Parts: sequence; structure tokens; C-alpha cells
Amino acid sequence: MKISILLPYKENFSPMYPGAVSLFVYETSKISKYKKNITVFGNTDYKKIFNLEYVNINTKKTLFNSQTKTYVNDFIKIERKINSSIIEVHNRPSYIHIINEKIKNKILTLYFHNDPLSMEGSKTIAQRKKLLRICYKIIFNSSWSKKRFLEGLENKFVNSNKLLIFYQSANKGNLALLKNKKKWITFVGKLNKAKGYDVFAKSITKVLDKYKDWRALIIGDEKREKIYLKHKNVSILGFKKHEEVIKIFKKTSITVAPSRWDEPFGRTSLEASANGCAVIITNKGGLPETVTDAKILEKLNEKNLTKSINQLIENKKDRISLQRKSINNFYLTHKFVSKKIDDYRSEKLFLKNYFFIKSKLKNLRILHVTNFNERLDGRLFFNTGRRINNGFIRLGHSVLGFSDRDIQKYYKTIGDFRGQKTLNDKLKKTCYNYKPDLIVTGHADLISKEQIQELKEDNPNTKFAQWFLDPLNKNGPDFERNKERILDKIDVMDGTFLTTSPSALNFLPKNNKNFYIPNPSDHSFETLNNYKKSCSVDVFFALSHGVHRGKLKSGKEDDRIIFLEKLQKITSNIKFDLYGINNVQPIWADHYFKTISNAKMGLNLSRGEAIKYYSSDRITQIVGNGLVCLIDEKTQYRDFFSNKEMVFYKSLGDLSEKITKVSRDDKLRRQIAHNGKKKYMKYFNSTKVANFIINKTLEIKDKKYLWEK
Repeated sequence: MKISILLPYKENFSPMYPGAVSLFVYETSKISKYKKNITVFGNTDYKKIFNLEYVNINTKKTLFNSQTKTYVNDFIKIERKINSSIIEVHNRPSYIHIINEKIKNKILTLYFHNDPLSMEGSKTIAQRKKLLRICYKIIFNSSWSKKRFLEGLENKFVNSNKLLIFYQSANKGNLALLKNKKKWITFVGKLNKAKGYDVFAKSITKVLDKYKDWRALIIGDEKREKIYLKHKNVSILGFKKHEEVIKIFKKTSITVAPSRWDEPFGRTSLEASANGCAVIITNKGGLPETVTDAKILEKLNEKNLTKSINQLIENKKDRISLQRKSINNFYLTHKFVSKKIDDYRSEKLFLKNYFFIKSKLKNLRILHVTNFNERLDGRLFFNTGRRINNGFIRLGHSVLGFSDRDIQKYYKTIGDFRGQKTLNDKLKKTCYNYKPDLIVTGHADLISKEQIQELKEDNPNTKFAQWFLDPLNKNGPDFERNKERILDKIDVMDGTFLTTSPSALNFLPKNNKNFYIPNPSDHSFETLNNYKKSCSVDVFFALSHGVHRGKLKSGKEDDRIIFLEKLQKITSNIKFDLYGINNVQPIWADHYFKTISNAKMGLNLSRGEAIKYYSSDRITQIVGNGLVCLIDEKTQYRDFFSNKEMVFYKSLGDLSEKITKVSRDDKLRRQIAHNGKKKYMKYFNSTKVANFIINKTLEIKDKKYLWEK
């Protein structure tokens, strides 16, 4: 595992003349838990380098490329050999674009230390959108810088998980420093108008004329701009090494950082505050974010600045109070910021561990996208989507249900006749607000693959899974359509879960991301215990021509009806209670449960030929409510249940004989039904199925489940 940090061209990674970027990289990297994995790449003429693993890229001039582009290309040549896990680029968005073109599928992180709208590679909306797409994280040194980056972008980007704020950092002093404070007023920075040095020069002259025992120390230079300042109590020290500046801050009483321009972040005010100075700043850019306690000038002019300095000189109690607060409330230490950087690295480098920890803490956010049938007035409340949803909740996770079919129906318009556009847009907005760790879809056919791909790009840590319940036997109903529904989004899913064994489906990709799940039972749904009582009906069966239709479709052929009619003919003296045939309409919800409560056995019969492990969800209602389950042995459910827990039949005649036998032996009926319910509710319940979906999607190792054969 390697981390490459690429500095701006000509950034001096040296204690001799370091820039703010170099100081930030050095101070946070030297205490990083990944210090041994980090290599810094740069270009400098200084021989003395900060004590970190460093590679100096000696870029040569070329006729065809700029030195900057050649510098990045030279880095790419090295990177191809070392193959880093993460490349972190500082303050040069244009480098990200070049690297992404030359090295595909690389984890790229961009740090902004300046205004994004002033930099090549992030000036335009299109450039910033591309950065959002190709970067794993984009890190800003202030909220102000982040807001600048977001100017002109849609709201969906505002709360993106990709955008982070890591402030600059400093070593925190202690309160003992306050005993050694001298009557010094310090200015550190470029001696130009942008930094407010012209206003400071006029103000400090008046202040020092009035308070003759105070001195001003000015650190910095400016070759392009000359601002006159001469006073017997003023010392213009020029450029000083960073360690020397810190020593001066330790003795300084008042520091002034009166910037006129919108500074993305102010290192002067940060370090002055960390060392117990009473700080005066302007309300520009990210400056107010650098200190917890300071005097803030709403308007920069000579009068306001002079007044603020005078007040701190005259009122020693207020000055010391501000100094004390500066130290006590300072939190932007190197350790604090370095940990935030390491946390983001760990999140990506050890994503499995990250989710494992979250799973154990039971604090995943799960967005469950399926049809909760709100528009059908409770008729289909007892469905698999709600069972799985209950499982997620019982595991202790935060679960947001997103009923796609209801939304699609409610939001149809003339311009969006199917409601699909609105549905996908609403999902995008929901993810923006909810920030799920895991998105699970069930039969969400109107959610587009493109929308899932966009969500994956915007939320790189979010995992995606889909579950599917419908039959997939080639001779069954809607095989080609069901096959297409699964394959439509399978390549953007981290896990696909089917109620048919994947080993029986040759159309699935061989990527080890396809899993079998049983139809889950639920303790809050399966509340009957028919094995405990006498029942007047021998065999119960109900079919429908589609759960959303709710009633029979005239003229529709169904192989199950032929099977049932033959079964009735050859099985005499048996009471059948059948629904969905001979113009007897299907039954639902409470009516269904009241009817099934009087049955000894339930026939688990699905359309088409039996296929490995497939069953409709009626199996949960049969077994879970204490009925004897009659099931075709070609489903291979013997892998999970014995003859003491279910009744397996080979043929129509075999089924007839076994129905008669169980009907006449009530003790046997109660034993099989009881055993079947006990085992199904223990091993195939919704909590276990939900946990299986989470663990397989997030690649968390767990004990084998009963259905993992």
C-alpha cells in the first residue's frame, strides 16, 4: 500500500524556504500512521529537504511541452512503476486532468489551498464537474474555498461525500507562554495592499506614536510593490524561516492579519492564535475560520484598525483574556488534522474494515428501494420487501424506505408519462439528503442504470445491491423479461440476490457477486400456529394472475390449474380450499390469513418446471404459519429440510398419496408442521436474510448460513 503526494511545480519542500503547501504536507505526514507508506514528489533546487521520503523530479525543458506539463508527465512515468494506492495532488487541479488521461482507474485526491475559481483546471463549471467525477475526494482548506468551488453547480453536489474540509494546522502552545509576552505587535505576510499592509503601515505609525513602549515587528517582503513605513519602534525583518516566525509569535502580544482580499485560509492568524496572540483579522474569505477567538474588522480602514489595536493595548484584561481563549480553544493541531486525513485514507484503503466496523456498531444508513404498495391500501402489506425491511431495522440500522412504484404512479405528468424521470430525480435528491451507506433495490425496474452509475460516482463509499424474487426457469412465465430485468443493472451492483440458485442460471456473469437467498419469514407476519390445533381443511392453495392486478384475468392459461384439477380428481375424501381457479377470486391480506388459519397443509406450487431452490413467497406463509408444506423435490429443498420438516413429492400420484397419509395421521401432520416452522423461522427469517445481504454486499466475513451450499 503506497501513497504518492504530488506537490505543485517549484514548490520548495525544504525548511530553507517552504511554502504553505509544503508546511502542511510535512507537518501532517510526519505524524501520519501512514508515514512509512508516503512518498512526496516535488521539484526544488534546495538540497536540504524535509525529513520525509521524497523524490525530486528533475524536469528538463522541452520545445513542445510546458515545464509544468513535463513535470506531471515525468511523475506519471514514476507512478506507473510504483503503482500507488492513492495519488494526492496539492493545489493543482490541472494535474488531476493530466493524470486521469494517462492512468485510468486510479484513486485521485485533490487538495485546494487557494481559490478554486482562480486556478487552471477548475475555473469552469465543466472542469469542476469533471473533477467531481474523477476524484475520490476533493479537500478544501476552508468552507469559503468549498463554496467557491460549488458556485454555479447543482444542489446535488453541495452535500457530496467527495467534498471535505481539512483546515491548515499548527502546534498548540500552552498558557505558560502568556507570562513571556512582550509589547510586540506583529505583521507576517507579503507587504502589499492585498494583505492590507498599506492600512497597517498607517495605523501602526499612529499607535506607536501614542504608545511609545510598544514595538512592531514586520516579517515578509514584496518585490513588486513598495509601501513606505519608517518608525523608530518598527523592525522590518524581511523573510524569516518558519521556526523563527513561531518563536516571534510566542513572544508577541498582538498579531494583525488585515487582508483586503478573500484569503482561502490565513496561516498567520492560525499560528498566531495557536501561540497565544491576541489576533485582529478582517472578515474576508476563510480568515474567520482560522481562529476561534479574534477581533474581526467588518470594514478595513485606518480608523477601525487603529481603534482595535489601541483597545487591546489599553485594556490589558481584555488582551490577556483573548490570548488565553486563543490557546484554550485552539483545536486545529497537526495531530487533529493528520487524523482526519488518515481517516479518509483508511476509509478507501480498508473499505471492508470500515463497513465491518459500521456494521458491528449497527449504524449503517440503508436506502431500501422497492415497492411498498402504499397505494393499494394495505392489500399487499405482507410482502417480501417489508420483510427484508424489517430485517434491516431489527439489525439496528437506520432504514429509509423508498417506494418506487408509488412514487412513479403519483408523479406522472404529460411531460413524464411513465413518471420515470421524476422517480430517478427523486432518488438522486433523497441520496443527497440521506447519504446512505448502502442502497438496496428490489424489482426497481424504473430506476435506470445510468442513475445508479451517477450515484456511485457521486458517493464512492456507497454500496449497491439488488434482490429479485420472480421465477427464472426457462419454461416459466416471463423468462426473457425477468432475465433482462436482472441483467439490466447487474454490472453496477456490488451484490445480486435471487430466490433461485445462481448455479442453475447460466446467463449470470461469473463474478462471485450473485447469491441465493430464501424467501424470508418474519416473526411479525407469520403469527399462526396451525400445528397446535385441529383444522377442517386438508389442503390450501391460492394463486393470482399478478399481485398488482388483484383479480383473475379472463382467458389466461395456467399450468397450475391443470395440475390442481388432476390432483383433486385422484385424491378422494380430501378437503381442498383453492383460490384463483374456477372463477374463485384470489384472496389477500387479512382475508388470506383468516382463510389459511383453518388449513392443515399448504401446496407450494409454482408456475413452470421446478428449478433449484426457487419458490414463490407463499412458502413463507405456509411453513411460517405452521402448515405442512407440500413441495416438489426437484426444487432441491432437501438440501435444507428433511422429511420430518416438509413433505416432498416426485409426481402427481406421489403427492396424492402423501396428502392422504398426512391428512389421516394428525399426529404426523402436527409434527412435520411444527418442525418445519421451527427450522424455517430460525434459519430463514428476515433478519438473517437482511444480514446476509449486508455482509455479502460489503464483503464482510460471517459464519455460513444454512442456505449457503
